[in-house]
Amino acid sequence: MSEHLLEVTNLGVQFATYGGEVKAVRGVDFYVDKGETLAIVGESGCGKSVTVQSLMGLIPMPPGKITSGSATLNGKEILGLPPKQANRFRGVEIGMIFQDPMTSLNPTMTIGDQISETLMVHRGFSYREAFTRSIELLERTRIPEASRRAKQYPFEFSGGMLQRAMIAQSLACNPAILIADEPTTALDVTIQAQILELMAELQRTEEMSIILITHDLAVVARMADRVAVMYAGQIVETGTVDEIFYESAHPYTVGLKEAMPSNRVSRDKALMPILGSPPDLFSPPKGCGYYARCPHAMKVCKHNLPPSFPISDTEHVARCWLQHEDAPKSDHITQAGR
Repeated sequence: MSEHLLEVTNLGVQFATYGGEVKAVRGVDFYVDKGETLAIVGESGCGKSVTVQSLMGLIPMPPGKITSGSATLNGKEILGLPPKQANRFRGVEIGMIFQDPMTSLNPTMTIGDQISETLMVHRGFSYREAFTRSIELLERTRIPEASRRAKQYPFEFSGGMLQRAMIAQSLACNPAILIADEPTTALDVTIQAQILELMAELQRTEEMSIILITHDLAVVARMADRVAVMYAGQIVETGTVDEIFYESAHPYTVGLKEAMPSNRVSRDKALMPILGSPPDLFSPPKGCGYYARCPHAMKVCKHNLPPSFPISDTEHVARCWLQHEDAPKSDHITQAGR
């Protein structure tokens, strides 16, 4: 048995295009333990969604291709399985809330039928049993008049209710892990708070692990136990939520926080955007992917990929040459995190 519930090692994913091979994910490592929330954060296009979709077997191949790595769920390999084998854990042991609820549900089927289908396929329920269970799941996600709503179609639901319906569908088989890919992106602030509260409550009652994909650091601070910061297809820093926010060790993590609004009185300065653009993943840089945008870049960063340096006695690590014992010390990295 694996020590961790889910363990991903050296994951590599690329896509064949007319312009060449896009190396979307480059050597990603992370793990998830039972009952914890891991947030994977970073700018759009950094490889967050591709990472979790490859675990679920949702990458179209071709043009996609898993070039390296391993992913074990309860000690069993799940990466690159054929569809029949992937269906044994997909939706059963791992559930997923997709990024856009408006387009992720079948417009020709009622909400109740879509949830029922999951239970009939994976649990062998009869239609009547599955539909009754689907109403119970809608009630658990606080959809009013669940028995009536189960007979309605997606176009009759608001954005927030569609997101709740997707959560109900993903929870139908009591998965050990719930992947939430930008679960609040299309929702207004009030509904966002309700969805996050609902996810936290369901996690407590079901002892479920959550992988939260987001670029919203406020959501991370509220929901996460641990954080993996991703940039240019690689995880550049990993640690507990407090370590990432208050002891940031990678300039990119610092840059994300400097660009985030704050209600602290001590922060009366203007927001600082991260200048420049992410690197071209058709031809990724040999060294640190953040080199061209980093205010602390050194010569070694351009041609040499930094290893993961331990930051403390915990599992806080960062891929940055500034953490090497011979590197010049910069107070900015530490001070920006406080």
